[in-house]
Amino acid sequence: MLAVFGLGAALPAAAWQSAQVSMSRLDCGTAQVNQPRIFSDSGYYDASPARAIVVSCYLIRHGDDYLLWDAGLPAAMLGAPLSDEGIFSGTLRETMVSQLARAGVRPEDITKVGVSHYHIDHIGQASDFPNATLLIGNGDYKGLLSDPKPPMVEAGPVMPWVTGERPVDPVVGDRDVFGDGSVIMLAMPGHTPGHSGLLVNLKGAGAILLSGDLAHFHEMYDRGEVLTLSSDRADVLASLDRMKKLAVNRKATVIVTHDPDDLGKIAAFPEFTR
Repeated sequence: MLAVFGLGAALPAAAWQSAQVSMSRLDCGTAQVNQPRIFSDSGYYDASPARAIVVSCYLIRHGDDYLLWDAGLPAAMLGAPLSDEGIFSGTLRETMVSQLARAGVRPEDITKVGVSHYHIDHIGQASDFPNATLLIGNGDYKGLLSDPKPPMVEAGPVMPWVTGERPVDPVVGDRDVFGDGSVIMLAMPGHTPGHSGLLVNLKGAGAILLSGDLAHFHEMYDRGEVLTLSSDRADVLASLDRMKKLAVNRKATVIVTHDPDDLGKIAAFPEFTR
């Protein structure tokens, strides 16, 4: 059952307003969903043709620290052709390391890698950041430790954290990532047991809400459609309700992170939205 947690919002607004925070979108792949009926467990997409989605990752700069939110498709998919076979196929145009290098950001500069959940299109390149602490919802972390693993989990990219080689922070509830209210990891279970959203407070652009996989398109978000592959339907609906209320109360820009229509809401790296 979905628990309700604070937002670190007991902090005065001035706390996050004084933080130097900006964010940028990295291209972490594209995918073709060949069986779009999976987007609704009530049949809304049963007659829909194949749908294209984007795989987005976000670099959040907080002073001298970098948080990478989600880690995209694996580098092994670089240049892979899209296929009409299977539920979906993915391809990658450029790795995150290569994109970051164009602006002089090294893999070891990333101090935190946060993931919305444990599916492969959100953890695929995580292991390329050797100095990072992994922030992951506790429910998903428990899944990574389990044997057998939950369905559709390929843990390889996060094994250095699972085995204890690198520091991991299994997040319970919401987490004020930098302690000043500027970046809040939000407990939004349902798609997976430890699924998380992200709230970023920017001085200029205002509040930004990243959906993770609560929805794959704004149409799904608006209608409250539930993906067939969700771990808990009731939690998805409760998390969607929470995100919608947060969006209204915080006057936030909602980014459905797989929706191609949302690509322009945050500057593409190496530019930053402030």
